[in-house]
Amino acid sequence: MLLQETVLCSTAPTTQGTGSGSIVLHDIQTGATLASFKQTNAGPHSLAILESKNIQGGFMLASQPDKSILNVYNFQKDQISLKIVLPEKLTAIALDRRGDFCAGGTAAGRVYLWETSSGVLFNSWDAHYRQVNVLRFTNDGAALLTGSDDSGVSIWSVSRLVDEDMQTEHLVPYCTLSDHTLPVTDIICGIGLFPDCRVLTSSIDHSVKLWDLSTRSLLTTFQFPQPISYLAWDVSERLFFAASSDGSIHQMNLFHERESKVSGVVTEAIGGAGVTDIIRVDDDASREARRKRLINVGQPITSICISLTSAILLVGTSEGLIHLYDIPSHQLLRTISTHKGMSIPHIETMIKPPDLIGHVSLEFRSGSTMDTKDVIPVKPIMPFQRMRDPKSREAHEIAVILPSNHNGYQDELSSYTQEEFLRDYSFFVEPSTTPKTGGTDPLALKSKVEELEVEVEKLRAQLSKAKGVNDAMWDTVVSKMVTQPKDSEPSKTGDSENSDQAERRRKRGRAT
Repeated sequence: MLLQETVLCSTAPTTQGTGSGSIVLHDIQTGATLASFKQTNAGPHSLAILESKNIQGGFMLASQPDKSILNVYNFQKDQISLKIVLPEKLTAIALDRRGDFCAGGTAAGRVYLWETSSGVLFNSWDAHYRQVNVLRFTNDGAALLTGSDDSGVSIWSVSRLVDEDMQTEHLVPYCTLSDHTLPVTDIICGIGLFPDCRVLTSSIDHSVKLWDLSTRSLLTTFQFPQPISYLAWDVSERLFFAASSDGSIHQMNLFHERESKVSGVVTEAIGGAGVTDIIRVDDDASREARRKRLINVGQPITSICISLTSAILLVGTSEGLIHLYDIPSHQLLRTISTHKGMSIPHIETMIKPPDLIGHVSLEFRSGSTMDTKDVIPVKPIMPFQRMRDPKSREAHEIAVILPSNHNGYQDELSSYTQEEFLRDYSFFVEPSTTPKTGGTDPLALKSKVEELEVEVEKLRAQLSKAKGVNDAMWDTVVSKMVTQPKDSEPSKTGDSENSDQAERRRKRGRAT
């Protein structure tokens, strides 16, 4: 099954030097562990994932907080596939959606940009004057966003960062978002191509701000009663969740309904008035509504994300628990408690990789002798340069995987029939949307009926077999009684024999 959603999380010890963490994949429906990649202590915003797609395997990058090392993993091997020595310790890393570029930020405010396929260091510059906390690429990979302890968020054009003619010039950001007053903690990029997209930023100053990059302006400010550390934004940009470290998660709806005398109920967006537009979550007038939109976890929160179906909110805690909440009702669905005693600094959901170790499901053509690595090769990644080298940048070679129609591997997507797609899609969506109390799932009900019908047929066959055994035993006993010799007692009269035979026939008929 291709459409199987999984939970990918990283674990780290609560105190430094007390062991090592790992990267773990869980089934989102059952919580079962699918794979584990050990020997890593990636902190918040220090893990970057490239998913496996079509005929190319993905990889994971995990920067270590206590050393200038970057661990590289792929889904086909449960051990470290490559260790990259970095120029200095990284406090945050990010990959673009295609996995072509990797960005890393440092405690001194410096940002590095590497090409993953060649390891070439394209640029390194002082983006901030304090620690870089978070890095994000836009969905199309055209811009890099950096958030820092200096309360600033800078947007950098990737094309200018890799331009040969711009290497010797002073880098100037596309724009700087400088309305926060305290360190920036998280950044989420909305859908759309750069610069026609919106951005959410959170800060310790108790605020979350919504920006429009096309106009380089602030749209709305959301003021919360606690400092906000983590954000999760619905893919359709209808709502977002803002989590604070004390265990409270606020849901903010970006649309609301109002009654109109002309057209009835009208749905309209909230905010958008600019710098003066401030929505205070702790207002007295909105206290009742705030209670309905508040999720109280009761434990320090270390990471949050929204599932691919936008139906489940996943929350990682400092105690190693992963809570799954139903977004419409805020009901706790289940808790994954496999990592007790560790913290969960990173959590996200993804489709189960087709090349996941121990779960490889491939279709080979007849006569194929290839193994998994030949069939789904991992996207190339080379050790990163520690210093910029213009010669290597000009003469570097990039490994590219070209699709082939005669490689012995039948692409799963091309052989995905409509019937299989609808079946997997229903499994992918229905379990998350089925109400837990009083609801019936048609698919589950149909499956249960089929199981019961098969069980009834088995019971009928066993009953028929048992009747046959009973008849055989009865015939054997009767034949022994008839042929038994009469020693001492005199022969019975014909009437008594006839009555005994009639009695035996009557009992036999009652038993059958």
